Amino acid sequence: MESYDFDHREWVAKCLGQMTDANRAEVQAELRQVIADAFTAKALWTTDWAGVQLQSLLPKPTPVVNGLKRKTAEPAATSKKAKKSSIQKSTSASTWDLGDQAALNRRAERFQREHEIERQKNLRSQQQQQSKQGAALKANPQGAHLFNRIWRADSPSTHGSNPDDPEADPNVPNWDRHTIVGTNQELFKDYLRLTSEPKPEMIRPYSVLQQTYTALKQRWHDKCSYDWICNQLKSLRQDLTVQRIKNELTVLVYEMHGRIALETADMVEYNQCQAALKNLYELGIPGHVEEFTAYRILMLLHGRNKSELNLYVGQLTPKQKATKPVQHALRVQQALSMGNYHALFKLYIDAPNMGAYIMDHFIDRERAKALMIMSKAYRALSLRFIYDELAFDSLGHTREFLAAHAVSAFTNPNSPDTEKTLDCKNAFQMISQAYEEKYRRVQIRGAV
Repeated sequence: MESYDFDHREWVAKCLGQMTDANRAEVQAELRQVIADAFTAKALWTTDWAGVQLQSLLPKPTPVVNGLKRKTAEPAATSKKAKKSSIQKSTSASTWDLGDQAALNRRAERFQREHEIERQKNLRSQQQQQSKQGAALKANPQGAHLFNRIWRADSPSTHGSNPDDPEADPNVPNWDRHTIVGTNQELFKDYLRLTSEPKPEMIRPYSVLQQTYTALKQRWHDKCSYDWICNQLKSLRQDLTVQRIKNELTVLVYEMHGRIALETADMVEYNQCQAALKNLYELGIPGHVEEFTAYRILMLLHGRNKSELNLYVGQLTPKQKATKPVQHALRVQQALSMGNYHALFKLYIDAPNMGAYIMDHFIDRERAKALMIMSKAYRALSLRFIYDELAFDSLGHTREFLAAHAVSAFTNPNSPDTEKTLDCKNAFQMISQAYEEKYRRVQIRGAV
């Protein structure tokens, strides 16, 4: 920490010392940006600041003087008067160059002295600011606690606690004495957005959080309301986050909330859980990685984000691709890309885990697209055939789908559903117009 602070201050002082009035704003802006980028990337302690060069301090290329170009392009003077004029011009130009170089040297020396004075002033200002901060932190221990915790969270660390500390919590990455440990013993607690530093008496410790997770699983099994359990799960996630607990319990909580959100079509909460699980899996914490990998592929198919989908699928390992959930998601991708609606709806029926809940969000879009293809290929289609081919729940569900898409071209509209027949020639125009209006654009709430 001390080595970083010394190198960083020396580098900042060096950059400030090289500033001029002409590039002051540009250098200050780039300096702030470089430090902000390093802070965001958590590289403040690992960057070799002595080797960092600001682009705004590099010498600017000397512009080409137009007069030199004209001089090479002009024809040679032949008269004595022209030769004399040319000699006088070259003599005055060389004299001007020598005088200008001397002026530049004097100017550089002056700026060097000014830069040294500025650097000394900045150093004194920084020292005064640090002394003020130290006095303020001593006067306010709670503020010091928050300050240290913020800087500790951004410091490079490894997953796990400090083994030399007898009070270290193995569930907290890089545990130290500033880590918050809750003391609240309530099993259920409403979710409240934090507007200030969390207090231990408002946070439940790890042992209570384990009991809360088990109780919430039972409550959901007993058919409690989604609003209540979503509130409780968000409170549980918050207590885990505040105490920086990242272990198998954390993964289980996010996986449980993600599944419940899928079941209730709450895609905002689901996408938040999916994003958190991605980071937890990357830390090497075990969980149902293949299941949620398949969900992510299906969500990308829902959003029709082909570039991100290809990038994500390309990063999967052969072992991941060999698992059943991921294989199913990749087959769905293949069926969509090839327009094989028969295979797609069979995969929809046989979706493992909760993949069908995600496919529900785009299956009507694919049904409309498939019906457009079928209307071109057939003259007439029975309602029962459409029901079987497009994997509807019932004949009534099939008829409701057609009505919702303004398709009413039945040859026998007064017949029972088991006997109704669709006139494909007229139905094609109706389903095409409905597809353009409903599915040309897709919006995913809470997408990440």
